[in-house]
Amino acid sequence: MAKLCVNVDHVATIRQARQTDEPDPVAAALVAERAGAVGITVHLREDRRHIQDRDLRLLRQVVRGKLNLEMAAVAEMRAIALEVRPEQATLVPERRQEVTTEGGLDAAGQAGRLPGIIGPLRQAGIALSLFIDPRPGQLAAARELGADYVELNTAAYSEAKTPAGRKKELEALREAALGARALGLGVHAGHGLTYLNAGPVAALPHLEELNIGHSIVAHAVFVGFERAVREMADLIERAGRS
Repeated sequence: MAKLCVNVDHVATIRQARQTDEPDPVAAALVAERAGAVGITVHLREDRRHIQDRDLRLLRQVVRGKLNLEMAAVAEMRAIALEVRPEQATLVPERRQEVTTEGGLDAAGQAGRLPGIIGPLRQAGIALSLFIDPRPGQLAAARELGADYVELNTAAYSEAKTPAGRKKELEALREAALGARALGLGVHAGHGLTYLNAGPVAALPHLEELNIGHSIVAHAVFVGFERAVREMADLIERAGRS
């Protein structure tokens, strides 16, 4: 049954908009865990547009569940991950001009470069996930690279404009979840999920975790952060039981 990992990046986005010290994503992580999150996800971007190095190091000290570090597959982030030692590192594509992550990591196209990032992380005992599009070739590449998990990119599903489009993308996610499990990979998912569309994804076979952030932070503006997290965690749990 899928569980909720809360991405607190956009708590930091609000803070960085004024270059001040609030709201604190570290405090948000503590609230999220109290409200039912099994893990905390942060993306330490190369341009430090939201999460800062200070945040990551403090989170390592206080998070009681799983700390999942999303990171570009570059030497700087590898060194930081090896220093901080999160329970999990998730390799994601990163482009300075993007508003948010655009598409999955091309694991198949970077098979020659990624072992230099993945190998040291796995040797340090850090679980390794790749954020990929739900395509058989990417699943196979993740397996060959030695990943422990894949995080299926749900953007195409989340952004589909018609019921038929959503159904098609959900089926692609279902096939990818089944394919990942057949390859021995753990299955996570995320990107663009909201209170309105997360349920069908949470009900997918073999899905262990959903990473959700922006929708929770947006809802928290109206109901408070703890309630927003609890409502999403409850929604995911109900969907997983259905």
